[in-house]
Amino acid sequence: MKIYNTMTGCKEEFVPLEEGKVRIYVCGPTVYNFFHIGNARPFVVFDTLRRYFKYRGYDVKFVQNFTDVDDKIIRRAKEEEITAPEVSEKYIKEYFEDAKALNVIPADVHPKVSEHIPEIIAFIRTLIDKGYAYEADGDVYYSTRKFKDYGKLSGQNIDDLESGARIAIGEVKKDPLDFALWKAQKEPDEIAWDSPWGKGRPGWHIECSTMAKKHLGETIDIHGGGQDLQFPHHENEIAQSEACNGVPFAKYWMHNGYITVDGVKMSKSLNNFFTVRDIRKDFTGDFIRFFLLSGHYRSPINFSDTEMNSVKQGYDRIVTAVETLEFLKKNGTDEMSASEKETLEKLNGYYKEEFIAALEDDLNTALAISVIFEMVTAVNQAVHESGSKEFAEEALKRIHELTDVLGILQDAEEDVIGEDIQALVDERQQARKEKNWARADEIRDMLAEKGYTLKDTPQGVQIIRNN
Repeated sequence: MKIYNTMTGCKEEFVPLEEGKVRIYVCGPTVYNFFHIGNARPFVVFDTLRRYFKYRGYDVKFVQNFTDVDDKIIRRAKEEEITAPEVSEKYIKEYFEDAKALNVIPADVHPKVSEHIPEIIAFIRTLIDKGYAYEADGDVYYSTRKFKDYGKLSGQNIDDLESGARIAIGEVKKDPLDFALWKAQKEPDEIAWDSPWGKGRPGWHIECSTMAKKHLGETIDIHGGGQDLQFPHHENEIAQSEACNGVPFAKYWMHNGYITVDGVKMSKSLNNFFTVRDIRKDFTGDFIRFFLLSGHYRSPINFSDTEMNSVKQGYDRIVTAVETLEFLKKNGTDEMSASEKETLEKLNGYYKEEFIAALEDDLNTALAISVIFEMVTAVNQAVHESGSKEFAEEALKRIHELTDVLGILQDAEEDVIGEDIQALVDERQQARKEKNWARADEIRDMLAEKGYTLKDTPQGVQIIRNN
């Protein structure tokens, strides 16, 4: 498999640190609000990467943290008049609800900052002992200039950074480029822990360095996250981790591209973001995931109703094909046709190989989805007039094998049709037998309003739930 490594700026052959095993760390959410679709993109992208590695037989350990100690959480706690831990626990619960809707598998470990304070303090003490950090009035800062490779991930030049850097009023750091590892408690009711430097809480960057080390080791295979984290967060993680441990932090760095709204990067600061919770009112979580995978993970995606509805046409093609096969699995003919046998051979060979080749090339989910479109077209042609039960069953296995890797069509199992809907379908069939075409058409329209389309086939009436 080839992976685009942000550190080197090129695609590289993936060679794990330990044969047959992959250790992945992905930066998780700061839990003070529902996550927006821009946050959702790395959750979906790296969940897909994990699924693919497992599909290819790797033993994967996947870690995604929760930042449950942060200034934003403290502000939200004041707004809601609850404690910071209550805020974080509330939105961790909400995260899992939306993540489940997007078919994101829970990480092997979801470490929380609040549960790693002793390890964070020990990490900071090591940096102080090695001369990379210093204490100042209860705060602890990292001496950025002490790390000679600073900027190697993002391509930032430390001299250019210096020209725009300033020390804010009240800050006690020695250099404008230094960043906080530990923040002294500012107010008596502010969440804080005891430390060698007084009561306080960790800085943002040190948290991920510490949790990655504890759960995956000093060097990991892949570190992932959104493009916006490349600098300064990931750059600072590297500086801390490599200064503390004396070994490379991550072998491969992967960053997904932005989601834009009318060409402008989506962000909470610009107030142009849409939460997954809100989008789910109009679209299923399964489709939202499909939308996020419809472009290459490193390319920007423009979010709009027009874009969503355009992509949905392709998604509906796949869902409809699966529903047709589910119908034929129960109502199809007993003997497989020559066309079906030929198509099945391609499903087991050519299409599967093309799908794997797409994901082997830097997780190209857009190309992988196009292969699934080709499969669906071939299947539709094979069962154009009729289809066999055996072909339908085998074709479904092949389609689900590949869509499971992408994490899509997880809720596309055949819907249970209510008695009221079935009664209308039966009444329409009786009207057709009696040549009461007006009543048959009336019932068809009634079902359409309820979200159902009827397809008359040689095997009977197929009831399709509109997506």
